[in-house]
Amino acid sequence: MHSTQDESTVSPFSADRYAASVPDDSTPQASPSPARVPTPAEVAAASRRQRPRRRAVIAEDEALIRLDLRETLEELGFDVVGEAADGAHAVELAAQLRPDVVVLDVKMPVLDGITAARQITSQRIAPVVILTAFSQRDLIERARDAGALAYLVKPFNAAELLPAIEIATSRHAELLALEREVTELSERLETRKIIERAKGVLQTVHGWSEPEAFRWIQRTAMNERVPMRDVAERVLRDGRADGPTSS
Repeated sequence: MHSTQDESTVSPFSADRYAASVPDDSTPQASPSPARVPTPAEVAAASRRQRPRRRAVIAEDEALIRLDLRETLEELGFDVVGEAADGAHAVELAAQLRPDVVVLDVKMPVLDGITAARQITSQRIAPVVILTAFSQRDLIERARDAGALAYLVKPFNAAELLPAIEIATSRHAELLALEREVTELSERLETRKIIERAKGVLQTVHGWSEPEAFRWIQRTAMNERVPMRDVAERVLRDGRADGPTSS
């Protein structure tokens, strides 16, 4: 006897089952939602979190303004490592703590902010930002002449304070780099003068030509592993070549 199959039963290999398992290309697919773009404030905050916190010294004789300044700097990612109520104390703190920036009010007891700025910048301690309630031209010029690299009129907010600090720190770094370059150039020029004088001594004492005297200084420096300037200074001190004189 042959068993019969219910015609309503669908074979696991039937076309109907296969068609049901294949997605219909005509059915619209949900597109992924676009990635959220961070706001400029969020980008700035992330940047501050990634870099080391900078250190600041502040000086303001009014306690409430000093507190507000401290809180603003901390929100901007700074560690306020020193606070002063007068300019003299600010100079002491700056020299002791060597912060990344010093923010000074203009009108303070004992020592005003401009005089304090002059003392701090003359020692190349840190860049200075001046705060004042006045925007008088002569005051701005005095602050500039004292070495202040940025100037901010009170009342201020974080959006104004941060650019002022960035400008001051950037200019300070540029000035230090320029001073180093000038110093290096001066040293190279002085070295060249000393070597020229030493060559003259060797030419006179040993009868060498200028190239022979230079080669002796150069070879002696290489053999002794010292700068040519050291060899030249020794020649000037002794008045002759103090080693093998074969040029």
